[in-house]
Amino acid sequence: MPAIAPDVRNPRWLPGGNLQTIWPALFSSRPQADLPPLQRERWATPDGDFIDVDFAVPGAGAPALVLFHGLEGSSASHYAQGFAAEAAVRGWSVAMPHFRGCSGELNRAPRAYHSGDFEEIGWILQRLRQRFEVKLYAAGVSLGGNALMRWAGEAGDTAGGLVAAVAAVSAPLDLAAAGAAIDRGFNRLAYARMFLSTMKPKADAKWQQHPGLFDRQRMLAARTIFDFDDAFTAPLHGFAGTVDYWARASAKPHLARIHVPALALNACNDPFVPAASLPLSDAVGRFVTLWQPAQGGHCGFPAGRFPGHVRAMPQAVCDWLAQY
Repeated sequence: MPAIAPDVRNPRWLPGGNLQTIWPALFSSRPQADLPPLQRERWATPDGDFIDVDFAVPGAGAPALVLFHGLEGSSASHYAQGFAAEAAVRGWSVAMPHFRGCSGELNRAPRAYHSGDFEEIGWILQRLRQRFEVKLYAAGVSLGGNALMRWAGEAGDTAGGLVAAVAAVSAPLDLAAAGAAIDRGFNRLAYARMFLSTMKPKADAKWQQHPGLFDRQRMLAARTIFDFDDAFTAPLHGFAGTVDYWARASAKPHLARIHVPALALNACNDPFVPAASLPLSDAVGRFVTLWQPAQGGHCGFPAGRFPGHVRAMPQAVCDWLAQY
């Protein structure tokens, strides 16, 4: 049986996966007092594009944490602020790379970002390894968690040369199962519509930047994540369609190939990562630890008294990383 994260608790006044997802994102108190000042750097990519990375480096010698955000996230996301504050309290440096187009400015290349972009993860970690002569931990949330675990599986024995340990939080390790869940019922109305409200304008701007790059009318007509990925994400990144993209980008089939300490934290009541799709301990190999608590929602894990705070989950994850 997967181990249960002992320090991730949810208040009784916040029942159910949807409330535990929505409340922390919109209403939970942010750790403003502990948030370190961030400095942004722009990195040129090997293909002539750029990414923006936000840093806080309090001093030499302490470990460094790199955080990969989720779909349409950024360093301003509630979970990113929670991790940055937790790193600051520990005296750790923190680096928060933005996937292409997520830092507030459209990227230049005829591509965007996707759930299985392990090559981009690897390039970022290589640069950070050269920058920090200290122990480096990596964590990813939602899409960023799947991409990170996909990289760890692909890197195999070489991953330990870059990072001491990795952690994925609320990662849709089975993208087909998660995609089907987010595209139906309440999830489609609440979550899919929210994501599409920012993804479609960015995609349209990408078409204006590179006319004819994809079928613009199909993208604009998309009402589900499946249809959007079929019209935009898949063709831009070399996949035959959504089915091919979700199958090849999912980290779940590659977890047994991971040879660096890795934590996968998924709440069993996550609204769009079905519990039935989560990996079992006998299929992931000895390097992977599974935390699958009953409660927590998607990237939520609220804790404490009203109005709750966003530090409980980052604290538990950083405690686990700090073992290595």
